[in-house]
Amino acid sequence: MISKIGHQLYRESGLSSVRAAGRDAWLVILSRTCRMFAYGGAGSLILALFFAELGVPDSRIGLFMSLTLAGDVALSLLITLVADNWLGRRRSLLAGSVLMVLSGTTFALCENYWVLLFAAVLGIVSATGSDVGPFRAIEERTLSELTGPQTRADVLAWYVTSAALGQAAGTEMSGRAIEWLQKRDGWTLLDAYHMCFWLYAVMGAVSMVASLLLSDKCELQKPSEKNSETEAFLGTEEQESPAGGSKSKSRFAQISRETLSVVSALWFLLMVDSLADGMVGMSLTTYFMDQKFGSRRLSKATLGDVVSASYFLAACSTVFSGHLSRRLGLVNTMVFTHIPSSTAVLLFPFPPGVVLTVTLLLLRMALNNMDQAPRTALIAAVVRPEERTAVMGITSMLRTLASTVGPSITGVLSGNDRFWIAYVVAGSLRLAYDLGLFAIFINIKLYKHEPAVTAEGDGHVLQDRPADEEELSET
Repeated sequence: MISKIGHQLYRESGLSSVRAAGRDAWLVILSRTCRMFAYGGAGSLILALFFAELGVPDSRIGLFMSLTLAGDVALSLLITLVADNWLGRRRSLLAGSVLMVLSGTTFALCENYWVLLFAAVLGIVSATGSDVGPFRAIEERTLSELTGPQTRADVLAWYVTSAALGQAAGTEMSGRAIEWLQKRDGWTLLDAYHMCFWLYAVMGAVSMVASLLLSDKCELQKPSEKNSETEAFLGTEEQESPAGGSKSKSRFAQISRETLSVVSALWFLLMVDSLADGMVGMSLTTYFMDQKFGSRRLSKATLGDVVSASYFLAACSTVFSGHLSRRLGLVNTMVFTHIPSSTAVLLFPFPPGVVLTVTLLLLRMALNNMDQAPRTALIAAVVRPEERTAVMGITSMLRTLASTVGPSITGVLSGNDRFWIAYVVAGSLRLAYDLGLFAIFINIKLYKHEPAVTAEGDGHVLQDRPADEEELSET
């Protein structure tokens, strides 16, 4: 009986799908876990506090984050568009890891604002504590190919879950390390911050090793036949040579008009959501709490504990996103888990006490990531396999671009003692995203380009709806 229950939990939690995905999938998940460990410690907790300790004005802190995100947009767009057809996914991930190491080393050694800004814009630094740069689109595309429709949501859920666990561990360790190092003779708060950036560089090095160990299965698997209806959006798949005879492949990815008609609305909604997230990113949220309550009521170690706990809750909840996706459908899972999180953002600045404020933060983060795996699975289910890297890369680019505006707005508001307005606006925008997503995509048809999961008999493709009793019994 116990073994049967354990086996059922093993399957329903998605661990069986992760195991079946193979070594490459494990390395991708490991790489992102280490990367998010670094982002949690150096991005979520200390980045804004680091600049504040250097005496940088709030407006410049907001500008730094906006320009850093803008640099991430350009880098992500460049690498993801050539990752499949020219540079290769493994080399793209390796290049991103090298930039992460260089950026972390610069922050560990330097205190000049302009040098740090240069390193952040041209390198990879998480200004918000979330995943930035070219990594995520390539990794999600890779996992989508290493899995099938029945296991994809589970594997992607663990990809997000492990990242949240890494963030939680990184934030907790950084908070405790800062508190401990400050008590040592000769160590200042800035010295402790610099040490956290050394850890950031080390995690980048681990990510480099994981990238080197990936096999060629992670590269684009060319389809046997090209779809004659596919037309270039950012380049053509084949181009005639000037002589008019031979044809050569474009180095750029392509997206069909059919796909554009589906994802354009999704891109707009995701930009609205990302604008809101950029306004109240975790780094700015910790800065807001530190200003509101002060070190006497909320020490750096306690603040680290709170942020770490929020990431841990996010990890625990995300485990169930794959299970919910199978039962409720991808869109329902995205919307119904995100609405309470958005409401918590809207209400966050109003409680006068620490306990209720922390409770709202924990509620926000506990449900915030549950839409990530279903969202990636949704994109993978509505686009052609050869388009996924480009679509996911552009999705990441547009979201990051929208996020660049947020910190600057918040920086201006905080400078005039109106920090709370950012949370009201952000919460409202997030709720608008939730309702718009439900209205537009609830009846979308999935898996049109994966014949193995089309319904038998009439040939109609599956819609995003909960499985019926027969389907549930089979799973």
